[in-house]
Amino acid sequence: MIGSCLCEQVRFEVRGHLPDFYQCHCSKCRKVTGSSKNTGTLVENSQFSWLSGEPLVRLYVKDTGYHSAFCSCCGSVMPNPLRDGSGYWIPAGALDVDQSDAGLKVAIHLCVADKAIWDEAGKTPKQYRNCPDIRQLRDDLSK
Repeated sequence: MIGSCLCEQVRFEVRGHLPDFYQCHCSKCRKVTGSSKNTGTLVENSQFSWLSGEPLVRLYVKDTGYHSAFCSCCGSVMPNPLRDGSGYWIPAGALDVDQSDAGLKVAIHLCVADKAIWDEAGKTPKQYRNCPDIRQLRDDLSK
């Protein structure tokens, strides 16, 4: 599956099975997206590669360790490496998805205790009040 930023100068590829998505409702994810939640998934290093524009990707890191990658030209949220170096976080909105990818779904909602009062977490059966350990999240997304 191919993904890109809004200006299409940054492009990336995810190979193999794409795990289900999760949506995080924490205040940091709301700020970085300008929306009620951030939707993404996690892939192994071997599944991910940059196709073009990697030098345009900037990484913002808070003192807490929270980080976000973005295209320095158009501001689109881009994939970023996991802190433990084991893989990449892939923003769902950057994927160039079409009707043939209809099997993709949101399987987990995170930080629902912190969600905006105007947001609905939906009917997804798996929900966490806070952020789970990254290993637990990866296991849950792979099921």
